[in-house]
Amino acid sequence: MDRPQRRYTDVMNQGDAPLLDALADYHRANRYGFTPPGHRLGRGTDPRVRDVLGEEPFRADVLASSGLDDRHSSGALLEKAEQLMAEAVGAEHAFFSTCGSSLSVKAAMLAVAGTEGELIIGRDSHKSVVAGLVFSGLQPRWVPPRWDARLHLSHPPSPEAYERAWERHPDAAAALLVSPSPYGTCADVEAIADACHARGKPLIVDEAWGAHLPFHEDLPTWAMNAGADVCVVSVHKMGAGFEQGSVFHVQGDLVDAAHLASCADLLMTTSPSVLVYTALDGWRRQMVQHGHQLLDGALRLAADVRRQVDRIAGLNVLHDELLEAEASHDLDLLQVLITVAGLGISGYQAADWLREHCRLDVGLSDHQRILATLSMADDESTARRLLDGLAALAEAAPAMQKPSPIDIPAPEDLELEQVLTPREAFFAPAELVSVKEAANRIAAEQITPYPPGIPVAVPGERLNTQVLDYLRSGLAAGMVLPDATDKSLDSVRVVRGR
Repeated sequence: MDRPQRRYTDVMNQGDAPLLDALADYHRANRYGFTPPGHRLGRGTDPRVRDVLGEEPFRADVLASSGLDDRHSSGALLEKAEQLMAEAVGAEHAFFSTCGSSLSVKAAMLAVAGTEGELIIGRDSHKSVVAGLVFSGLQPRWVPPRWDARLHLSHPPSPEAYERAWERHPDAAAALLVSPSPYGTCADVEAIADACHARGKPLIVDEAWGAHLPFHEDLPTWAMNAGADVCVVSVHKMGAGFEQGSVFHVQGDLVDAAHLASCADLLMTTSPSVLVYTALDGWRRQMVQHGHQLLDGALRLAADVRRQVDRIAGLNVLHDELLEAEASHDLDLLQVLITVAGLGISGYQAADWLREHCRLDVGLSDHQRILATLSMADDESTARRLLDGLAALAEAAPAMQKPSPIDIPAPEDLELEQVLTPREAFFAPAELVSVKEAANRIAAEQITPYPPGIPVAVPGERLNTQVLDYLRSGLAAGMVLPDATDKSLDSVRVVRGR
């Protein structure tokens, strides 16, 4: 089904930035608050802190109400900024969050499904989705991603997999999908949305990595244009906002936007960051006025970087392998996924070496890959730093220690049985048992390689030897497992007696 590519109109003045302008007015008026925050525009901040952070973050850190706006919020600054955002991207409603997309996706889950019943969810979902299951008590009906045994990574679930899930669980309240994945691969959102809408059910898309998608036609289709009912984006990931800056968009009549806002309010801080709000507002204006041009440049730069990385012996940029039949529907080319296996080292080693020797950080690493994320802020100079670092890595690799082996399970062994709901297992009486005794026990914690933040074990799933061996060998090879109660993974938290 063809859907029009919606663009902003001039009904509102997209040159306005109500939150940003109000902050400028606040300082021009020389306002002063005998209110929080106690640092008083930085006056009380330790000079040693100001030496590192500067004064401007503290000057932007004012109260939203009884500060930026009056105590009644009569200027409706936030509402105006959100309306401008919705219009800019063609959504019906937009809501800002200063608590990241982790909050936004939880609010969406609560809004569409409440605290009882079922939710159809891609098993490649982020740990924040699992946290939403723990909060809500919902029963997940997992949709398996398409495991790639050759590349040892997962592609987004197919529309057919969601169709099968709906056939098995017709009473589920909604479906949830992650797209793009942390690797930049994208699902066929339109076909999955059609499968949901054929049953009168909404689709939530966790599009944390896709804030830039509405602003250029050569990027993967934005979830709202593909028919999603709720779309959650992290502006700090691929936009120009601060960490924790998130927006969730709503359209159609399958999700009550007012109820969604109320669910977000339950979870949201009562002290939102004006610094984060104003950056969201300013980024929207920038993208409306200059986004297409900026993304044009970023895509050209990414194409050149991809070509040059492929010329470095031992490195290979994944592209066609991610778009083969039964793989991903689309690919964000700003995500440069590089295989380092040809160098005889692991992605963990590559990431650590680049940080130590080249002062370069990459966003994701695994047993054989690293991911370099480019954005509209990058240019020839930053690209050259990356390319020089990768060339130096290739030269240094022969002298590096052979990587520790990782016991990669077969795809079917990664699909653990969900015995209890995540909420039941998380709050059940639990005990720490030796990892040797944990097989066939029910996990009471999630265990998540981070990044990308996709749990290998979810509370309520029955553990098996293959997954435990994978996690233990991965930890020894450099994998990071921040969720585990026992960071060494010598023991695992499981449901007592189960």
